Amino acid sequence: MIETLTGTNRSRGLSYQELLKTDSKSVPASLKKESALDHTPLSIDVERYYSREFHDLEVEKLWRRVWQLACHEDEIPEVGDALVYDIASLSFVVVRTGEDEFSAYPNACRHRGRRLLDCPKKGLTNFRCPFHGWSWKLDGTLKEVPCHWDFPNVTEETHSLPKVKTGRWGGFVFINPDPDAQPLKEFLGDIDEHWTTLPFERRYKAVHVAKKLPCNWKIAQEAFMESYHVIATHPTLLYEMGDANSQYDAFGVLSRAISAQGIASPHIEAELAGEPFDDTTPFTVYRHPITGDLYERLSEGRIRLTKADGRVGVFNAQAEPLEGELKNADLHICNWFAGRLTPDMEAASHAFGALPVVEARASRAAAKREQLRPLMGDEIDRVCDAELVDSIYYSIFPNISPWGCYNPIFYRFRPDGDNPEQCIHEIMFMLPVPKGQDRPKPASIHWLGLNDDYMEAPELGSLAKVFNQDNLNLPAVQLGLRNVPGGKIMLAEYQEAKIRHFHATLDDWLD
Repeated sequence: MIETLTGTNRSRGLSYQELLKTDSKSVPASLKKESALDHTPLSIDVERYYSREFHDLEVEKLWRRVWQLACHEDEIPEVGDALVYDIASLSFVVVRTGEDEFSAYPNACRHRGRRLLDCPKKGLTNFRCPFHGWSWKLDGTLKEVPCHWDFPNVTEETHSLPKVKTGRWGGFVFINPDPDAQPLKEFLGDIDEHWTTLPFERRYKAVHVAKKLPCNWKIAQEAFMESYHVIATHPTLLYEMGDANSQYDAFGVLSRAISAQGIASPHIEAELAGEPFDDTTPFTVYRHPITGDLYERLSEGRIRLTKADGRVGVFNAQAEPLEGELKNADLHICNWFAGRLTPDMEAASHAFGALPVVEARASRAAAKREQLRPLMGDEIDRVCDAELVDSIYYSIFPNISPWGCYNPIFYRFRPDGDNPEQCIHEIMFMLPVPKGQDRPKPASIHWLGLNDDYMEAPELGSLAKVFNQDNLNLPAVQLGLRNVPGGKIMLAEYQEAKIRHFHATLDDWLD
């Protein structure tokens, strides 16, 4: 394994900026930008991941004051359509009040506090509390109080619904409970320059999966902020992903990571890599590029490991030994190859193949252009290779992660109710609206419980397998944090820069 020297701050291997120079098309200016991170914490107090006091501080200083994504405009397409947005102990109603207007209110009756809405509604003309029948117009004005004579102090001026600030970006509706908050546009800054090729206004929500996880929302989010974990958690990606030589940047409330695809990991010594695609497939056979171990799927729940010295063992998806002399195997690899598969996964081949880097990337990009041509027309010919093949993943403070250009992934992370040790991981696929066609209807949310496998959402495709590997870590991190000596975890100077930037920004909000 190739290791960098302590303190050099960058991995060996081709940098992303060097790789961009080999692109077959013109590269947008945003990809050429670099923004180093300074003065951000290298260690984090573990209590912020489980402390009730810290959770309550986040509710008061963050969620009651920050701009946050509530829904997509397409989810409430007609006047009177409304939904509920919950964050920690807070709840809000978001409603379309005009063809191009949206409003939001605290989700509580002003009489006895009953939630006004429990679920999405269509075509409302007013909000009527199910408990005693108090009602409000869609603009929040008090409409009716049964037996109003018994409430002499209740008037339209005193008991209309207080408006929550709303803003819009990319077809999404944001809310901010703080009446003194800066406008959303000012909060977001110049983020639009990062999505000039395919703005989110031109996309629709094709997939929406929400999975409950037994960990703090920040633990879940941070697992998707860096590629440092690839070598241990997703080792099957090492042949085709530049993990350790990823680029990390921050721009205001926005941070970014870029991991090149079609290039081998700097962790792999050239003499160890060999010809990795001769005898392997993405989901059934794998030769570890560093150890040389061979993993072969026998059936669901059974995988055979053959060591370089000829020793053999059979394991289940939890890496528990079933047969043979070997007693230990890699948990994440066993989960990948012995876990559930769909028929198309069993027949899948590698995305890039054993081609030189430049040719592999250009070939993959050309195939993606043809795949997207029915949606985008000849406009797709102007899109560079990097935007089509690389993992360009952003984080917008505090809790959303939209990916770059033609990668449709869009994450949101939320506390699950008032529990600091449970959260909701949402995965949306934002696809381009087909050229010349009406906007497709948005996907409904497919909920997965704490004990559900991500593979129970087949619409996620092979990403479900990736998330399952991540989910082997997240609950264990939540449990392990209470046992960290000294009560602090440490962060890498460069590869975990997005996490450092997030916590520095969070500290600013909580001070």
